Amino acid sequence: MSTQESDASGNSTWTTPGKYVEPGSDFVRDTNYIETRITRDGSDGYPVEPGRYRLVVARACPWANRTIIVRRLLGLEDAISMGLCGPTHDADSWTFDLDPGGVDPVLQIPRIKDAYLARFPDYEKGITVPAMVDVPTGQVVTNNFPQITIDFSTEWTEYHRDGAPALYPEHLRAEIDEVNHGVFTEINNGVYRCGFAGSQQSYERAYARLFTHLDVISERLSRQRYLVGDTITEADVRLFTTLARFDPVYHGHFKCNRSKLSEMPVLWAYARDLYQTPGFGDTTDFTQIKQHYYMVHTDINPTGIVPQGPDLSGWNTPHHREELGGRPFGDGTPPPPPPAAEQVSPRDAAPVAADPL
Repeated sequence: MSTQESDASGNSTWTTPGKYVEPGSDFVRDTNYIETRITRDGSDGYPVEPGRYRLVVARACPWANRTIIVRRLLGLEDAISMGLCGPTHDADSWTFDLDPGGVDPVLQIPRIKDAYLARFPDYEKGITVPAMVDVPTGQVVTNNFPQITIDFSTEWTEYHRDGAPALYPEHLRAEIDEVNHGVFTEINNGVYRCGFAGSQQSYERAYARLFTHLDVISERLSRQRYLVGDTITEADVRLFTTLARFDPVYHGHFKCNRSKLSEMPVLWAYARDLYQTPGFGDTTDFTQIKQHYYMVHTDINPTGIVPQGPDLSGWNTPHHREELGGRPFGDGTPPPPPPAAEQVSPRDAAPVAADPL
C-alpha cells in the first residue's frame, strides 16, 4: 500500500510513485471509462438532480480543468458541488490533501479511489479525475470526461444560469465533434505521446504528429476567432487546457520543444484571448499544474524539482483577436466571478500587467 510522508519542510512526498513510460513502446491511453451517464430521464439510474452529485477534480489535470470551465460558464455551481484534489498523487489515487484533515468535506473520504471502490469493489482500472460522484451513496457515477462536459451542456439545461452560452449547439455538433476528434488524438493526447514515449522512434513520430496538427489548427484560427462558429464552444474549452499547459510543462517536461506556445503567434493570441475570458483564466492554476507534472512523473523527472519559469506575465497582454469578429458568449453573458472558495489565488495565476505610466 502506498504511503505519504513529509520531508523536513513539511512537504508531502509519495513512497510509491506511478509508472508512466513503458520502455520501447508508444504511449497508448486507456480510454475505457465508466460510461454511466447522468441524464434528465435517469435512464442509467442517475437522474439530473441539483445537489445530488459532486464533481471531483484537480486543477492540475487538463481533462478535469475542462469540467471546471464548463461548469462555471454554464453557471452550474449551485447545482453541482465541486471537490478539489491536490496537484500530486501516487500510483494509488488522487487525494484530498488540500482539505482540512485531508478529507473531502462532503464525501468524507481521503482519496477519490474510495468512491470508485464503493461502487466497484474490484475496480482495477485507473483512478482518474474528473469524476462525478453520487453523494447519497458515495459511489462514483462516471469518469468519462468527454461525455461529462457534453452532458453539462445538454442534460443540465434546466439549471443553467441566465445568459449561459450554447457550448454545444445542435446545428454545430457535427463540426465540433470532428474538430474535437483531431484535437484530442493529435494535440490533447499528442503531448502525452511525446512525454511518455518509450523510444526515440516513438517520440519522433509523436512529435511530428503533434506539431503537424498544431500547424493545421493555427491555420484555421488565423481566419476565425474560435474553432467552430463565431462563439466559444466545447471545442475551444478542449483545446485551451492543453495550450495553457504548453509552455509551463509540455515544452520542457514532455519535450514538445519545436517552439513554445508564445512563439506560435496565432495560437498564442488565441490562448490569451480565452485566458482573458471569464471562466478560463480564472480557473487556471499554474502552480498546481507545474507541481503535478514535475513531481508526479518521477520516471521522467527523477529529482522532482519544479522549475521556477516560465514568465507568465504575457498571458494578460493584448491579443487583438477581437479584430476577427465573433462574440465570446453569443447572445449570452459572461459568468459572474467564481465563488470565494473556488477562486484561484493571484499568486498561482498569470500576473496582470501594470498600466503604463
